[in-house]
Amino acid sequence: MALLEVRDLRTGYGHVPVLHGVSFSVDEGETAVMLGLNGAGKTTCMLAVAGLLRRWGGEVLFDGRPVGKHQDSRAMTRLGVVLVPEGRHVFPGLSVQNNLRLGAWPVRRHPRKVKANTDRVFDVFPLLAERRHQLAGTLSGGEQQMLALGRGLMGSPRLLLIDEASLGLSPVLAQQVFQAARRINSEGVTVLMVEQNAGALSLADRALLMQKGRIAMEGSGADLMSESALRQAYLGAPA
Repeated sequence: MALLEVRDLRTGYGHVPVLHGVSFSVDEGETAVMLGLNGAGKTTCMLAVAGLLRRWGGEVLFDGRPVGKHQDSRAMTRLGVVLVPEGRHVFPGLSVQNNLRLGAWPVRRHPRKVKANTDRVFDVFPLLAERRHQLAGTLSGGEQQMLALGRGLMGSPRLLLIDEASLGLSPVLAQQVFQAARRINSEGVTVLMVEQNAGALSLADRALLMQKGRIAMEGSGADLMSESALRQAYLGAPA
């Protein structure tokens, strides 16, 4: 069953359109990867789904129910949609523990849930448990990305939107982040990742290739990796 359905989504910035009728769905329990070059419209799509950018047209349905155009990010978070934004955006002057506490804001009135979510984060990211009292600004880039993912988990998401998690990381660290996303999915969280790194396709139950504000291809990660058109148009390899 589809947890997220996007139908004919159109939006942009000011008077400049970016998305020209994007449609896709993500089933509950899946890891979906939206792949595309810089400027394809991937982040714009994530912002619109997360309630941070108003839709000009089209529909978004979550768990079978339409999401109104005016539902903002707070309303989406209450539904269980949590965004891990591009660029990590940890609070450098706060400890790892306090960064995680900020992520728990949507469930702050439920101490048992906050404790359970903290234990879950430390189970997925043992390094964060070791460094819980360390200032986030002193962590490496890869460690900060783990903290950003952990902070997203603190909000008890049903759908975790992860925007460009591998950006600026070495290939080894990028693979660690991808494995962390796989582990998060195995914990019962549906995941939608936006990536330029085609290595993320190895995770994908569902893969979407976005070009110029439209979905150009859709299939499993393996299907898209085997597509000569993808290799030519996206990876620059011969067809």
